[in-house]
Amino acid sequence: MADGRFYLTTPIYYVNAEPHIGHAYTTIMADVVARHRRQRGDDVFFLTGTDEHGDKIARSAEESGRSPREHADELSGRFRELGSTLNASHDFFIRTTDKEHIAGVSAVLQTLHERGDIYRDTYGGWYCTACEAFYREDELGEGRACPIHGTPVEWIEEENWFFRLSAYRDRLLALYDDQPEFVRPRARYNEARRMIEDGLEDLSISRANVSWGVPVPWDPEQVVYVWFDALLNYYTALGYAPGDELARFWPPDLQLMAKDILKFHGVIWPAMLMGASLELPRGLFVHGYVLKGGERMSKTTGNVVDPFPFIEEYGLDALRYYLVREIRFGEDGTFTAEGFDARYHSELANELGNLLNRTVSMIDRYRGGQVPLDAGGDEALAFEINGQVDAVAGHYDALDLSRAAEEIWVVVRRLNRLVEERAPWTLAKNCDAVGELDQVLASLAEGLRAVAVLLWPIIPGSAERILESLGQPTDQVGLDRARWGQGVAQAAVQKAGPLFPRVEVPA
Repeated sequence: MADGRFYLTTPIYYVNAEPHIGHAYTTIMADVVARHRRQRGDDVFFLTGTDEHGDKIARSAEESGRSPREHADELSGRFRELGSTLNASHDFFIRTTDKEHIAGVSAVLQTLHERGDIYRDTYGGWYCTACEAFYREDELGEGRACPIHGTPVEWIEEENWFFRLSAYRDRLLALYDDQPEFVRPRARYNEARRMIEDGLEDLSISRANVSWGVPVPWDPEQVVYVWFDALLNYYTALGYAPGDELARFWPPDLQLMAKDILKFHGVIWPAMLMGASLELPRGLFVHGYVLKGGERMSKTTGNVVDPFPFIEEYGLDALRYYLVREIRFGEDGTFTAEGFDARYHSELANELGNLLNRTVSMIDRYRGGQVPLDAGGDEALAFEINGQVDAVAGHYDALDLSRAAEEIWVVVRRLNRLVEERAPWTLAKNCDAVGELDQVLASLAEGLRAVAVLLWPIIPGSAERILESLGQPTDQVGLDRARWGQGVAQAAVQKAGPLFPRVEVPA
C-alpha cells in the first residue's frame, strides 16, 4: 500500500456455470478485507468481474443452444447479482468481453511481440477443457485424467504463438528471494517457488481451433489463450474504470485467489508484467477450498453448494459470518448445513442477538430508553476491550480473518458474563445501587458499540442494526471508533425485532 491507497482484486469468475459457495467465499473474504482497509481510512479500489472467453464457454453455450455472447451475458449477470446479494462493496465489475479490456489486451500483447518475447511454434499436449490448461503426462491421474477435475483430457497439437516464459526464470526466482511475502501463506510461496526452480516451459498463448476470444493483433486467425487474456484484467480495468484509476492505484496491493490457480498468478502473471515493463503486484494471498463431504466443490463434478437458499433462510450476514468464522483463511474448510445452523443459533442468535436485546430492553425499562452517562467505573473493562481492538485490527491486517472473528467474540462473551455477574435486574430493585446500575448499563451499551464497529467488515448490515438500536450513528464505523468512549453519550436506544431470529430447520 502506498500513500493510503489500496488496490484489491478477486479472480474473475469463469462463466461456464452458475455461481456457487466457492465464488461467494472469495468475494466475501475480499469484501471483509476491503471494508477493513476503509475502516483504517485507506482509499480502496476493489475489483471483481467475469472471465468470458475460451473454448469451454463456447462449448457450454452450444450445449445450451445459444451463442457464446448470449451465454456470457446471462451468466455474467448471475455473478453480478451474486456480488450484490453478498453486499460486496466492489468499485468496478469487469467483463473480459468489454471492448476496452480487449483493446488493452491487444496493446500489451503487441508490446511483448515487438520486444521479441512472443514467437511462433508448434505445440502438442494433454489439454483439459475445464481448466483451459495443458498438462504433462506425469501430471495426469489414472487413465489420463485431469489432476484437478478427474475428467479425461484430450491431445491437442497445433501451431500457436508462444510467450518466452522460460527466459524469466532467474528474474522470478530473484523476485521470490527479495520478497518472501510475495505469496502467502508460506506453503503456497514454497509451492510457487518450486514450480520456478523446476524449470519453466514457454507458454502457448494463442489457439488456432478456438474462435471465441480476443484475436491476436498481428494474426487474426488465432485468438489469445484465455488465461493470458484473463490475467490482464487486473491492469486493463483501471484504464477504463471511472476516474483516473490506473495512475492512482496500479499496482495491486493484494490479489486473492484459490490455490488451483496459483501457477497462473504466481508464475505466469509476474513474468507477463516483467515483459511489459509494468510494476508487479505487492502480494498474492492464496486461500484453500470450501469442501463438501470432504471433497472440493466443483462445477464440473456437480458437487456444489448453492449459497442463495442459506441467505434466504438465515440472512446474508449469517452466511458471511459462518464462512469467516468456520474456515481459516488460507486453509481448506468444510461447509455443512449442520455446522452453519449451530453457529447461527449458538453464537449469532444466542450470544450476540440476545445480548443486544437484553441490553436495549434493560435500558428502556430501567432508564426510560436513554443510555446512562459512563461514570468511568469500569476502567478495567475499558482497558480490556481496547486491547481487543488492537488484537482484532492486527488479525485483520494479517489476513487472519477467522482469528479476528474469534477475538471479537471474546468481547461478546465478556459482555455476556458482565450481565450475569452484575445482574442488573437485581440492582434495579435496590435504591442504593442506582450508580452501579447506571454503570453496568452504560458499559454494556459501550461494549456492544465497540463490537458492532469491529464486526462491520464481516457482517455490515447487522453491525449497523446494532448501532442503530444503541442510538449510535451507523456511518461512523472507522476503526478508531471501536475504542472505549468514542460513542455518542447518553444516546436514546431503539427497541427492534430480533437481530438473528430463530430458524426452524425441518428434520
